[in-house]
Amino acid sequence: MISTSDFKTGITIELEGEIYTVLEFQHVKPGKGAAFVRSKLKNLRSGSIVDRTFRAGEKMARAHLERKEMEYLYRDDDSFYLMDSENYEQIAVSVAQIGESINYLKENDHLSILFYGEEIVGVDVPITVVLKVADTEPGVKGDTASGASKSATTETGLVVQVPLFVNSGDSIKIDTRTGSYIERA
Repeated sequence: MISTSDFKTGITIELEGEIYTVLEFQHVKPGKGAAFVRSKLKNLRSGSIVDRTFRAGEKMARAHLERKEMEYLYRDDDSFYLMDSENYEQIAVSVAQIGESINYLKENDHLSILFYGEEIVGVDVPITVVLKVADTEPGVKGDTASGASKSATTETGLVVQVPLFVNSGDSIKIDTRTGSYIERA
């Protein structure tokens, strides 16, 4: 059990049968009345964000998550097959469980999977990934000084805005937090 005074950003708690991670919290002591803690919590199963107020010192169960390093092997119709890097055990993960990370995964990439018991509650991809540009309009010579951009489709199907000098077949580095172009790789 943990108290609201133990709250830190990123800590995971069990509340009303759901698993939440603390995104923000603020301890408030009004001039009159008891202190309380305002918090912003993210549901790890559904991804929804909830604002919640707790009494100061209120106790709740801490959710213990296990992080495993896994390697993405291949994709079937609606499943991704991952291999545990330690014991080489393979598991199938649905597209819904992967979520937005689907746009950044290539075969043989390494990623971290968050488990709550046997249930997968999160997928962490690296902060930056290198993807090959599958399709984009050719750049026009002399247009590079304007700072303009164009759409490019990567090998995973992600559409990203890139500078005009990037061509089909180039490898580009993408920030997975924002989904934006960083540089040519």
